[in-house]
Amino acid sequence: MSNAPVIAAVDGSDHSLRALEWARTAALRHGTGLLVAHVLPDVSQLYAGRRSALHDPNEPEAYADPVGDYVRRLLEAAPELPREVRYEALEGSVPEALRVIAAESAPMMLVLGSRGRGGFATLLLGSSSRAVATTATCPVVVVPHADRDAHAAGSEPSAGRVVLGLHSAETPEDVLDFAFAEAAARGTTVQVVSAYALPPGPPMVIDAPFQVVPPEALADGGDGVPAEREMLRSQTERLAPLRARYPDVPVEQAAVPGDAAGRLVDASRSAALVVVGRHHPRRRSLLMGSVANAVLQHAHGPVAVVPALHDGEDA
Repeated sequence: MSNAPVIAAVDGSDHSLRALEWARTAALRHGTGLLVAHVLPDVSQLYAGRRSALHDPNEPEAYADPVGDYVRRLLEAAPELPREVRYEALEGSVPEALRVIAAESAPMMLVLGSRGRGGFATLLLGSSSRAVATTATCPVVVVPHADRDAHAAGSEPSAGRVVLGLHSAETPEDVLDFAFAEAAARGTTVQVVSAYALPPGPPMVIDAPFQVVPPEALADGGDGVPAEREMLRSQTERLAPLRARYPDVPVEQAAVPGDAAGRLVDASRSAALVVVGRHHPRRRSLLMGSVANAVLQHAHGPVAVVPALHDGEDA
């Protein structure tokens, strides 16, 4: 069990309520608490400062919060609740308020919908979701809206493997550990996907499913182009400490030519979660990488963007 809570960001929209349900089950899965955060609109007219829902019952209400009341009713009707549930109203812009509460609470993860109220139906990722995923100091899980979620048609949201996008030389250890911990909590497989550069020549059209390779198949003399085999060997070396820490988590390895983002998006159709890395949050000049950004924009299931959480790590 962990003392770090799961934060669910809500605004009353259907998108945020999907994220709330995802966060509720994640908190149950990891044996931790759930903190439901709502950024109040026009807070300057409602109250001064942030105020927790766990206030003194003898203190009169200073404002009306219909979203908070609605969320409480939804959670009360849920089949099972995490060991502790808190609701907190925040003030300020949505990205900044969520960034602050994430920094203060040190959560296991912050979960939010891909769009809020008023989002364009054709867009997967709203501006607030992107801003939070880009700057938060904790892992951020973005849950797609129903039109883009491959699980919305009826398959179990917790089903499927955890897919990890790995650059062997650059992906921080925190990203790998998050993916393996999530797979362990779910009792599922980690599928590791890395990309290697294509040789110069005419563009290749690659539409076949990528192949997964067990470590014992990496001996010299096997099939596969040299770049692919070198990538798989680099994966195996990088994954060795994680296999030791999570001996019960099955691992599949895949090396793909060219476009890692496209293959991760394809994998998201059947994955429980896709995990990608981000630069260290203190290095403000470095934005979210192109692969993470593309996966967030086009994925068909939940995506976790995990920053390097410790000093001295690069992404």
